Amino acid sequence: MSQTILKKEEKVAFALRALYRKYGYLPYNMSKFEPYDLYSSNKDFLVGDGVITFNDAFGKLLALKPDVTLSIIKNAGGENCKVYYHENVYRISGATKEFKELMQVGLERIGEKGVYALYETAYLAAASLNEISTDFVLDISHLGILSATLEALGEDAAFQKRIMQKIAEKNVHETLALCQSRNVDEEKTNALLSLVKTYGDMQTVLKKLAPLCESGKAKEAYEELKAVCALLEKTEYANKIRIDFSVVNDMKYYNGLVFKGFVGGVCEGVLSGGQYDRLMARMGRKTGAIGFAVYLDLLENLQENKREYDIDLLVLYDDDTGPALLAATVEKAIGEGKSVSAQKEKGNLRFFETLDLTGRKEI
Repeated sequence: MSQTILKKEEKVAFALRALYRKYGYLPYNMSKFEPYDLYSSNKDFLVGDGVITFNDAFGKLLALKPDVTLSIIKNAGGENCKVYYHENVYRISGATKEFKELMQVGLERIGEKGVYALYETAYLAAASLNEISTDFVLDISHLGILSATLEALGEDAAFQKRIMQKIAEKNVHETLALCQSRNVDEEKTNALLSLVKTYGDMQTVLKKLAPLCESGKAKEAYEELKAVCALLEKTEYANKIRIDFSVVNDMKYYNGLVFKGFVGGVCEGVLSGGQYDRLMARMGRKTGAIGFAVYLDLLENLQENKREYDIDLLVLYDDDTGPALLAATVEKAIGEGKSVSAQKEKGNLRFFETLDLTGRKEI
């Protein structure tokens, strides 16, 4: 019985990097830290809690990187680039206040806009989930439709923010209560509630959305989502993709297509991303962008990671065992694809089988 030496997250990282290279994405490497200003001015964009800071030898305030996307926007050359990364990020836990080091793999596409760019990114998000587990779901939505619906309410930003929270929770009751507390028009309230309830396969949901998106920005966003879905419908992952308007991101930064990915056995989303043209504009870049990250640290929760054995074969030896015999035995087992540990005592290792060479001389 052969055991793999690589952990699940390590195997996935190798597979994802190979996948992204096939589609023309080039590797991006960054330093462990950046000027703190890069993150302090865009705190709302960051996923996670807090930024770990320190002063360099000249007193300049630096931060251990809590995010990769901001660095790519700042440092990636040209107005058109496709990059992928495999980086650790550093954050402060909101619950324990302890420092956390988290491993991510992801990609960013900066520059080209249009249906194909959106489709390719969404497709690669689905393909990334498939590398983790065939038991996955990719939820997508379009903030253009949600934004147009919220603007129609004519309420202030604080109210819209509260509504967004309820939509993210798929809380129909409290969304209705908020609208009633502000005397929002019944027709507009019903349109919003329809979005909150929206979930399902692409074609079924698009049919339901059509009457809600008959003019203006909503129609434009709907047509874009429909065009992307038409391409996704032709892929091998079509039955794993759902439209779900509870997938929301901060609309100060994000616009257009957004998505979140889930795999069986992990209670949190292992993939998140979307279109962030507004963040580009805030950082002085006159182009669009879309990307996503896969949170590899969450894969430790997958059942398939919990091995029954630490090694395949335990080889026991003592001072009388011939070293040449021991070396040949270990190399032979490794050549057969087994993981091997040669030890004088069993210790606490969990092993599938054992081979006792104690007292055996050279042959």
